[in-house]
Amino acid sequence: MTDLTQAMTVVADYYKDHAIKQKGGKMYLQVVHRVEAFRRVLGAEFGIDTKIIVDDGHRVVVKAIVTNSNGITVGSGMAEEIRGQGHVNTTSALENAETSAIGRALASLGLSGGEYASANEMDAVPRKAENIKQNQTVAVEKQDPPSQQSPAPSEPTTEMTREELDAKHDKGVWQDMKSRLRQMKHVNNVHTLFETMKPKIQDIKQRNPEAAQHIVKLFLDAEDKLTTGEA
Repeated sequence: MTDLTQAMTVVADYYKDHAIKQKGGKMYLQVVHRVEAFRRVLGAEFGIDTKIIVDDGHRVVVKAIVTNSNGITVGSGMAEEIRGQGHVNTTSALENAETSAIGRALASLGLSGGEYASANEMDAVPRKAENIKQNQTVAVEKQDPPSQQSPAPSEPTTEMTREELDAKHDKGVWQDMKSRLRQMKHVNNVHTLFETMKPKIQDIKQRNPEAAQHIVKLFLDAEDKLTTGEA
């Protein structure tokens, strides 16, 4: 772990020159600088991999792991973001969560740069708390007052079938990709998003090839439009 210790030293040096002040006055070294120090010392010997744990159109959870040259996990971190909560998460909740997860994975190795939580995570705390509060308020408003609540229904509630749930999920993914691709300005961004979404598209393809084809077509159309525009 001598190289890792060296990376910690480089991060400490970066902290002196690049740390930024957060709310409350605490100093923080951004993930980009810590990844740079990580690669500067370890090169390709260690790897950083990320995986989407949850992406249901509302909540995004990403896990990041750091592996050594033998493929053994030596560090990990997870991050959660709520779509639409805050300026960044309106268009880039997935990217935001991935960056935060990487930051926490590096922090688990001692490459924290002063604070374990990422800057984005610290800014996200008020947003997530407000989102929870709003959801609770909506749930209460939807309930009938105790004296006006209807008796329990005599017939069982109709539940969605697995096929209906899958179709709803696939449509949500298609709509999400359509919205995000529409806002992209560079072909490289399209390629990056596609690589991130490939596992999910493969899952959809196994049970609904047509739905997967529609999603892939969104990427192809976006790539063609941007390539033509950049030519």
